Amino acid sequence: MLNTADPRWRETSWEQALGAASPAVANILEKALAGKDLDRGDGLALCGAAGDDLLAVLKTANELRRRAVGDHVTYVVNRNLNFTNVCIVGCAFCGFGRGPHAPDAYFHSTESLVAKSVEAVERGATEVCIQGGLPRDLKGTYYVHLLRSIKSRLPNLHLHAYSPMEIVYGVEKTGMSLPAYLRTLKEAGLGSIPGTAAEILDDKVREILSPNKLKVRQWVEVIRTAHELGIPSTSTMMYGHAELPEHWVGHLLLLREIQRDTGGFTEFVPLGFIHSRTRLFRTGRARAGSSLREHLLVHALARLLLNGHIRNIQVSWVKLGFDGSLACLEAGANDFGGTLMEESISKAAGSNFGESVSSGELRALIRTIGRTPAERTTTYKIRRVFEHFDSSECLPLARMAGRTENPVLDPVGY
Repeated sequence: MLNTADPRWRETSWEQALGAASPAVANILEKALAGKDLDRGDGLALCGAAGDDLLAVLKTANELRRRAVGDHVTYVVNRNLNFTNVCIVGCAFCGFGRGPHAPDAYFHSTESLVAKSVEAVERGATEVCIQGGLPRDLKGTYYVHLLRSIKSRLPNLHLHAYSPMEIVYGVEKTGMSLPAYLRTLKEAGLGSIPGTAAEILDDKVREILSPNKLKVRQWVEVIRTAHELGIPSTSTMMYGHAELPEHWVGHLLLLREIQRDTGGFTEFVPLGFIHSRTRLFRTGRARAGSSLREHLLVHALARLLLNGHIRNIQVSWVKLGFDGSLACLEAGANDFGGTLMEESISKAAGSNFGESVSSGELRALIRTIGRTPAERTTTYKIRRVFEHFDSSECLPLARMAGRTENPVLDPVGY
């Protein structure tokens, strides 16, 4: 077994790994290294990689990462604002949503959300990420009002807000056209949108996950329209539930097509399914999340299929944990995400990797894999590169003390 925290993992070069791969996989990887777009058949072939082929896939993805963005691992200082957990949609994969009369239902006041934003800025945040449930009685003006309230107090704070599902809901509530509504949000202070509510961009799988949620065409329409109006977005994919590898490939190729047309995606974020408290898992319609192999392969596959189109691949530490995140950062990813300060959605579904991490903890973690930490803005402008260790850096040992063994990649067993 090859331990990804072992120095020998780094001592195996991508050239050595590529040389040990089968001719079929080596040819696909050489195509990617030459800067050519991989097609659907290439992606499906890589999804089946095992043994030496899998190691070659991971190592080649990491080499493409190095060529695209260098050896910095970036992160953003931000805060999540989940303003309500009341939601009418009823997604089977979600452990977050509540009915309006549930004992633990909440809807934070605008004043409290502004106060949380002020506190975040005082703690160094450059961004707040605003998302919430969809209450039945939500006023059509709410999303715009919240942006204006925060922006009027904190004009320099980046507001990364509202998934495509929330934007479609806002359109329904106001009766405005999608372009007009997005322009209104932008004028109110919207800086970018999270490309969540994507799950898997395949309507048959989406029927299993949440039949009441927006369709693929609606998600794509929101994203394309936002990009056309100069509103960038992230892109995401939730994996480890009812989907198959062919859905990963189709999803990534659709994102690549959009990016080729609009250039509006800032990053891609694979989101491993957190299963334990979800109806989808309890009713037997989903597997129990992903294996380490799947986590590594999805991040590597993203780098290989999106190469030359979406530069930044982000790990979700609240879903992967710190060990899993570090392993994926050596398999093609380059961004550690945000400090969050508070996190509700993954926690509600059963994640136990924490709600907040400090900048110093992130930097200390990044140094353990021999990379250089750098703080960025939401749109990936570098604010500061931390070439040297400083006294604020320390590993989050309290949360890592009870962890399992370091991630192990068995090139034969997989």
